[in-house]
Amino acid sequence: MSAPHLWLRAETKPMEHRAALTPSTAKELLDAGFKITVERSDQRIFDDEEYVKVGCPLVDTLSWKTDAPADAYIVGLKELPENDDSPLHHTHIFFAHCFKNQGGWKEILHRFDAGKGTILDLEFLNDANGRRVAAFGYMAGFAGSAVAIDVWCHQKTKGSETYGALKPYPNEDALIDYTKGRLAEASAANGGKLPKVMVMGALGRCGTGAVEFAQKAGIPDENIIKWDINETKGGGPFPQILDADIFVNCIYLTAKIPPFVTREMMNGDRNLSVICDVSCDTTNPNNPIPVYSINTTFDKPIVPVENTNSYPLDVISIDHLPTLLPRESSDMFSHDLLPTMRELATRSDSRVWQDAEKLFQEKLALSRQ
Repeated sequence: MSAPHLWLRAETKPMEHRAALTPSTAKELLDAGFKITVERSDQRIFDDEEYVKVGCPLVDTLSWKTDAPADAYIVGLKELPENDDSPLHHTHIFFAHCFKNQGGWKEILHRFDAGKGTILDLEFLNDANGRRVAAFGYMAGFAGSAVAIDVWCHQKTKGSETYGALKPYPNEDALIDYTKGRLAEASAANGGKLPKVMVMGALGRCGTGAVEFAQKAGIPDENIIKWDINETKGGGPFPQILDADIFVNCIYLTAKIPPFVTREMMNGDRNLSVICDVSCDTTNPNNPIPVYSINTTFDKPIVPVENTNSYPLDVISIDHLPTLLPRESSDMFSHDLLPTMRELATRSDSRVWQDAEKLFQEKLALSRQ
């Protein structure tokens, strides 16, 4: 079997700065005999020259559509370019967001069906214990907690003034230092009180990230409410969520569950003024936070929830929060993914990749019904 050819495509989602392959992991794969082609990108956190230095040739943005060999793996992170329904011929490795009946799931699968292409979905690459081989969960929770706290600070210091666009931070320390300053200002305006932050799914990777950011930002442990499966096994809705100032949802939704909150609950007395839905199951019919219906973006990070209460309630539903810390997020993810990428050299013998292809075929069959 010839060495695998990986084609790292440029991300086209606005404000997406991460990369599935970093220059350092690309170098390790090149040393293992892989061929790697990298599309030029002016929004990727890694400069094009960083890839050139390790031996990757550069090609034009989106040239995978016309120039990538049929046997090349097209590697990316987020959605393929919008407003395109052309057949897809290659094997794509990315987060397709179409295996859990999300909005538009049949349309994307029909494109692969028409072109006889394949999705090997990064979200469903699991080890022998069913645990994902690589995930952005920790960094998603970490960044989600940061944005939620910042929105709360904005509410306390700027009132109804519009919350502005988010921009990525060079590193974790810069984000923590910024948040500490914001909290000092906001708590002073709030009678010296820091927010109570409730994290749902606190024991998972994502929830751990959310809790640890709050701690690093200076919020005391007694103000961090950690809920997981034991606290939620009785089923929602949970009025306790209304007692927190900030609610960060970090669960991994796999089945229909009762909602955590309802829109009607927002009309009564509550401290809750910020929801960050890190899980972001916005278009999932089983979304457990059915108080909003759109994804927010780095340009417009919040959506207000209409209610009869004069107290504000803003929702953050950004589906690529780790790009707030793009270099660290990419390094962590790509490092964890590397052993599985190596297995592409013997894909027919790799349980991880075979399971991923089997899942794609199952979802493809469902899309034809």
